[in-house]
This record gives sequence, C-alpha cells and structure tokens, in this order.
Amino acid sequence: MNGAPTLADLQAQVQAFSDDRDWGQFHSPRNLAMALSVEAGELLELFLWCADDGPQPLNANRKEAVAEEAADVFLCLLNFCNRTEIDLSLALKAGLAKANRKYPADRVRGKALKYNEYDDWSEGGAKSSNSTE
Repeated sequence: MNGAPTLADLQAQVQAFSDDRDWGQFHSPRNLAMALSVEAGELLELFLWCADDGPQPLNANRKEAVAEEAADVFLCLLNFCNRTEIDLSLALKAGLAKANRKYPADRVRGKALKYNEYDDWSEGGAKSSNSTE
C-alpha cells in the first residue's frame, strides 16, 4: 500500500469537516446535488474556449485551479454520498460492471458511439457476436 487514504477515510474526513461546522442542516440531497453541479461547472469553466487540439486548459497557469476544482467536485460528491448513505465504492463497482456489459472492449475499442448506436445492440444491452446471453 502506498499510504494513500482509502475512500472510506476520505468520506469520514468530509463528514467530520461538515460536522465540525454544523453544516449538515444545510446538506439536503437536493442542495448537495446542486452544489455538485455548480462545482463541476466551475471545473468546466477552466476549459472554456480551449480548442480540442490545443493546450488543455488554455492557460497553463490554471493547472492548480483545475486541481482545486476537481477536489471541490470530489468533496461535494463524497458529501452527497454520505448524506444519501451511498457506498461510493460499491456504486462504482456496479457502475463499471454495467458499463462493461453495455460497452464490451472488443466491440467498442476506439469508437465513440452510445451503446444503442451499435449495429448489433439489443434491448438487453450490447452483445458481442460470441455472447451466450
């Protein structure tokens, strides 16, 4: 192990931060979802007007600000998960399993289509030609 905090450690730190300030009274799921959207918008703003083939972000001096906004997004997400009693590790694991079924690597590698835009898509999810589902 590299000594990095676990996701559970980080969630506990976010909870303690909020508890120490008595901010739970303001942290309804609705408000936290809105805060998450706002923070994601602030991250996105740092890339505004960047050309796809140009430097990302446009101004190299924004790298620290990008890291700060990414941390704000993560903090809001952990706060939201704490409040809604979502185990983010389990939710991510389930989400990756679902994405793997919808986007099998052997079929979608290098392609940027939505799962239902593939020729052999079926209502049950994407299926490869060698699938037995």
